[in-house]
Amino acid sequence: MKIDCFIPYQSIVTIEKITAQLMKEPEINNIFILSDSETITLPAGCKKLLTDHPESSDAMKKIAVSAQTEYILFITKNPNLQLGQHAVCRLAGIAEATRAGIVYADYYTLKNETLGKCPLIDYQSGSVRDDFDFGSLLLIRTKALQQAVAETKEEYHFAGWYNIRLKISQHNEILHLNEFLYTEAENDNRTSGEKQFDYVDPKNRAVQIEKERACTEHLKNIGAYLEPVFREISFDQEQFEHEASVIIPVKNRVKTIGDAIRSVLIQTAEFKFNLIVIDNHSTDGTSAIIAQYAQQDNRVIHLIPQRDDLGIGGCWNEGVEHHSCGKFAVQLDSDDIYKDENTLRKIVGAFYEQQCAMVIGSYMITDFNLQTIPPGIIDHREWTSENGRNNALRINGLGAPRAFYTPILRQIKVPNTSYGEDYALGLAFSRHYRIGRIYEVLYLCRRWEGNSDAALDVEKLNANNLYKDRLRSIEILIRKG
Repeated sequence: MKIDCFIPYQSIVTIEKITAQLMKEPEINNIFILSDSETITLPAGCKKLLTDHPESSDAMKKIAVSAQTEYILFITKNPNLQLGQHAVCRLAGIAEATRAGIVYADYYTLKNETLGKCPLIDYQSGSVRDDFDFGSLLLIRTKALQQAVAETKEEYHFAGWYNIRLKISQHNEILHLNEFLYTEAENDNRTSGEKQFDYVDPKNRAVQIEKERACTEHLKNIGAYLEPVFREISFDQEQFEHEASVIIPVKNRVKTIGDAIRSVLIQTAEFKFNLIVIDNHSTDGTSAIIAQYAQQDNRVIHLIPQRDDLGIGGCWNEGVEHHSCGKFAVQLDSDDIYKDENTLRKIVGAFYEQQCAMVIGSYMITDFNLQTIPPGIIDHREWTSENGRNNALRINGLGAPRAFYTPILRQIKVPNTSYGEDYALGLAFSRHYRIGRIYEVLYLCRRWEGNSDAALDVEKLNANNLYKDRLRSIEILIRKG
């Protein structure tokens, strides 16, 4: 099998390094370098492919026209690679045997002169988020690419490749090969907690708008798109003693739980509210702090579950099902605090003003001492009332703080997990009901050495991403009916 290869231009040194390796591979036919400049110098034997952006619709069209082989090798985000033994041959053999539309593989990372492993996760119908990690080396069946290009009706400057891989997935298998076939130099030294907010950076707004359009078209094509039609909500289904309850699940947060509790008790509101703290069998002194506040203020309810198998979501169910839970259940993590004394009033007001079953606010990332740290404000302004619940399938989070109309939350229930339970609720609520948004900062999200999600290893990150992809797969099945 012969394969044409397409590589985005990065630097002459990088291009010479990767093309020298490829030219030794017997399967490689032509090597095309994608660039927006006519003046770049190319290694001998390579061909130039002028395009406005290596992941644009223009680039995808030109690749589809230029490819002369049954499969193409596409290097996407990082051409600074070292091919493993018989890597191209192995990808080609799997592709030919399975007739997959795309084949991708695990890889090694070279970071600070240290070699590490980067296993990837399997692609599924819910892997529609635009940051799904294929690595940098993909083998694509040319006819699948050409069909996807022919079906593309819109032009994308940034989202061309994202659109194409969604379209390929509609008709073809996207296959993950659990083998480490190459090494990728890692130049981004940030932690996982820092990288996760790249998509809300204002400078990436144009990229996000394009990718939302591509994702929405995909959902329409597979029958999973939801029109902006919502069930009406009535806030008189039940009588509640309290208008709102703040819910704090906690385990072993002796350093922060007092701050969280105090930020609730200073709230000023014209309605009656309380605080339900679900203490998941803490052993570090957290329980004593909660008990002290409960003795001093009857608004504080200290719950210790009888069960010992509860995650954050299970603790939420304990709080929401408590007889003292108010009409609206409002989230606060035990690490974090409300911005000021007006947060609860603003959240409850949003339910009535926007006639919604769930409200999501905005927050500020800070250090432990409440000093703002990058990326600062997380407000998810990509959410729109017309398309937010479709675009929710493309992104990995919906924002905070979150609040819910309790009767509906009691029906839906919270998944008993400690990751993604809030995202699962957002998908479930948005399926039928409006989600209200507050775009001013209501909440301070503190990043410190005790955070469970500040710096995840690749296995934990993969587990988290796999779970959210599964939630999306389930949601797509439900929406398709």
